[in-house]
Amino acid sequence: MADEHDAARLTAWVHGMVQGVGFRWWTRSRALELGLVGSATNLADGRVQVVVEGRKDNCERLLTALRSPGSPGRVDHVAELWSPPRGGLHGFVER
Repeated sequence: MADEHDAARLTAWVHGMVQGVGFRWWTRSRALELGLVGSATNLADGRVQVVVEGRKDNCERLLTALRSPGSPGRVDHVAELWSPPRGGLHGFVER
């Protein structure tokens, strides 16, 4: 993972039509391309929660991708929360 000076944890809640359209798989692919670890989880209210850790610039790139018109489905809004990395994440899991 990134060194402690440029590492970050991003939690993003993606609102819109993002379940049942391949959004989690697409997010996993983008995250792995950027060297990020974490998960994408369907929430009961229809949102997808994305949690990633890695280099902050790569987390920012993923956030841009989540908001882009190229993502599957329809993204209406992405809420974000930045925090220090906690570690302990390996690979990328779709839930």
